[in-house]
Amino acid sequence: MSISEKFLLAMSIIFLVPYAIWRACRTQYYAPLVVVQIVTGILLGPGILGAAYPQYYGFVFNPAVVQSLNGIAWWAVMGFVWIAGIELDLAGVWTNRRESAITAGLALGAPLLLGCMTALAMVRFSGWIGPDAAPWQFVLGIGMACAVTALPILILFMEELEILREPIGQRILRYASMDDVAIWGVLAFILLDWQRIGKQVAFLLGFGISAWAFRRLMVRLPERDRWYVGLIWLAVCGLGADWSGLHFMVGAFLSGSVMDGQWFDRKRMDALRQNVLLFSMPVFFLSTGLRTTWTMGGPVVMLAGAVLLFASVSGKLLGTRLAGAILHWRPGESSLIGWLLQTKALIMIVFVNVLLDKGIITSATFTALLLMAVGSTMVTVPMATPRLRRLRAIISKAA
Repeated sequence: MSISEKFLLAMSIIFLVPYAIWRACRTQYYAPLVVVQIVTGILLGPGILGAAYPQYYGFVFNPAVVQSLNGIAWWAVMGFVWIAGIELDLAGVWTNRRESAITAGLALGAPLLLGCMTALAMVRFSGWIGPDAAPWQFVLGIGMACAVTALPILILFMEELEILREPIGQRILRYASMDDVAIWGVLAFILLDWQRIGKQVAFLLGFGISAWAFRRLMVRLPERDRWYVGLIWLAVCGLGADWSGLHFMVGAFLSGSVMDGQWFDRKRMDALRQNVLLFSMPVFFLSTGLRTTWTMGGPVVMLAGAVLLFASVSGKLLGTRLAGAILHWRPGESSLIGWLLQTKALIMIVFVNVLLDKGIITSATFTALLLMAVGSTMVTVPMATPRLRRLRAIISKAA
């Protein structure tokens, strides 16, 4: 078979197998399609099916095919992170800054602390810390991975629960928006390279000046042109960030964060996000799964994933419970908000892909974190749904 035929065979597997599993097993309640795609990538990857049938893996996912898939995956995830940046509700955060700062700070800080403590224990053993990482980079990276909230997936879940446009849904979006900014800021800090600090400072200064000019240009353009110019801006910012050593994902987020959501029709933005999820993100999800390895042994990696999952979920619930006590929330609010904010999926997977690319974590750590992301996302809706019912019952009785 030619390379193009193998590529199309791989694409057929990428779209067919997860969808068939998702439909046949009816997993939507506890495992949305994106989670099934990631799990399928793990199963089809070199650590499981590839290890059992290496000839299959070498034939379908040969280096030329994987390189082509990576190109699609890079652009897909850049677009998704760009959309997440555009959808940040920074104006709402500023209007409700005290409540937002307390809740977002505690919801981020508690799992960050527990994640860092877990990472400090992992540093004691070989095989977890990456070859190019200082211990503080590894510890902070793992801690932040435990603290991440996946804003795009959170939006999808709240749409499913029919609370996205309700007051509590908008509050949760504000908290997640603040955490999103912190996540990418911490990632940029982790990636600071003192040998390339001049390039990085030049990029950030150039970005600040260019963002001012870009915003002045965008308000003068009709909406149909804003979409196209926005994509050019995305590519240029990604190029600049990668050139400076910060990674193109940092540039993708920055490019979206300086854009205003009101520049675009809301329905068209929602449709774009759905189309990116449908058309190209499955390649990223499955290619992420293909990067997993079990070189340290399956039970050890799964144990690490379980400990990280405990640190992540318990930390998020602890943080929102403290926020609820300080801000005097209604009974049940802190639990519901905590379970929704702990969903990881997309943004955490993007985050740890960057850490792996930069040699801060090993493939074994990446696999453990990926298992943690899958687990946290799978329990979100089943845990949040009964709590939402109870909260609505409390509100109805009070009314």
